[in-house]
Amino acid sequence: MTSKVDVTVLADLLRRAAKAEIMPRFRRLDRSDVRAKTEATDLVTVADEQAERMMKAEIARLWPNALFVGEESVAVDPALLGRLKDAELAIVVDPVDGTANFASGIPAFGVMASVVFMGETVAGIIYDPMGDDWVMAEKGSGAWLRRPNGEAQRLSVAAPVALDQMVGMASTGYLPKDKQPQILANLSKVRFLASYRCAAHEYRTLAAGHVHYLMYYKLMPWDHLAGTLICQEAGAYAARLDGSPYLPHHLDGGLLIAPDKASWELLRGEVFTV
Repeated sequence: MTSKVDVTVLADLLRRAAKAEIMPRFRRLDRSDVRAKTEATDLVTVADEQAERMMKAEIARLWPNALFVGEESVAVDPALLGRLKDAELAIVVDPVDGTANFASGIPAFGVMASVVFMGETVAGIIYDPMGDDWVMAEKGSGAWLRRPNGEAQRLSVAAPVALDQMVGMASTGYLPKDKQPQILANLSKVRFLASYRCAAHEYRTLAAGHVHYLMYYKLMPWDHLAGTLICQEAGAYAARLDGSPYLPHHLDGGLLIAPDKASWELLRGEVFTV
């Protein structure tokens, strides 16, 4: 299904964009290079914009029939999001995931891309500019950590554990305000709660077997399509909080990912009781 897009070429493009437009600006941003979009915590930098511009131009050249959906492109033209559901082929890009970290000089950010074919995510790539490697998956082919020298390591999620031993990440800021207090209280039932403020690294961490759950409520496709597929290909169970499958056009409804369905159901019933 992904024959129309060579994921190794797409992965290399993410790396080239990071080296050309992102890394030279890390810890070198002027105040004028950073601005808020919808709120003070929703930042964009010149690195986001320039990296996306480079990737958009290359994707148009390489795959001219693909719909390009980039975070910064949607900020300019929100109607792009509505076209994703019906597009035969789309490439979804987050030029800098973890922009707040990047702008703060914290080395926890990533570059993400996913391939959507006929309404289904069929490939996902998360590139770490600091580590210079990719975590990537094609549907049905497993999840892999790949390095520029050709080394590859297959990834698998952690073994299930008891609820009070679970470690993971949850983005609680977008939960319904009337549900936040109860869910925050429920999180005392797990062993540890963290947030990297970077979905790219959170997805990489779960796919590599280091944590047991991820939960997000706001579902922008550039933030979650690649990571969800990668985690599923590493063996995880993923679904929206109502139990339905997560699809590329979904923008809300929450998303919960765990090592298996039993762990998912336990977390949904005991912790994420939206």
